[in-house]
Amino acid sequence: MTKTIEGPDGQPRCRWAASAPDFFAYHDNEWGYPVVDDIRLFEKVCLESFQSGLSWRTILTKRENFRAAFAGFDFYKVAKFDEGDIARLLADSGIVRHRGKIEATINNAKRAVEMVEAEGSLATYFWRFEPTAPPTPQSVTTIPEAAALAKDLKKRGWKFFGPTTAFAFMQAMGLVNDHAEGCHMRDKATKLRAKFTPPT
Repeated sequence: MTKTIEGPDGQPRCRWAASAPDFFAYHDNEWGYPVVDDIRLFEKVCLESFQSGLSWRTILTKRENFRAAFAGFDFYKVAKFDEGDIARLLADSGIVRHRGKIEATINNAKRAVEMVEAEGSLATYFWRFEPTAPPTPQSVTTIPEAAALAKDLKKRGWKFFGPTTAFAFMQAMGLVNDHAEGCHMRDKATKLRAKFTPPT
């Protein structure tokens, strides 16, 4: 089976982009392009964690609700959430009401604050895990660098972020260009990465 499918404009896209109505816009405008903004990076860590065991379609549909519920994913604010906030979130039908994932998000916000203090920014930390030899596009579900990232975050106290989740994060945030060969957006991602200077 080919890994691409015709998009709305007749150009080929990654086949998964046709899986849901919202996916083409997400695929074309966000997925796989380098990100340096700490809030966006933290948001994606959280949303990938919430996706565990669910479909990305579920999470993408609820993304604006998640943003409202978690203070725009400003990790300095989320780090201050308390039991009252947990109760509020568990009652919020607009998000995934999973106590473990909610508590992990609050925990990870605290760890994110610590990381900025130690590393300078989340971006500085995450971009260290960019692979020097990326895998063949859409050929694997994780890579050694993703496993290393997940292991290091666990050591730092982060929760709900295993190797497969870490790789999904790396794909989405542009640490890996996993647009399929022949995908109309693969060259765009390549060019954006060439212009991008990772923070140090």
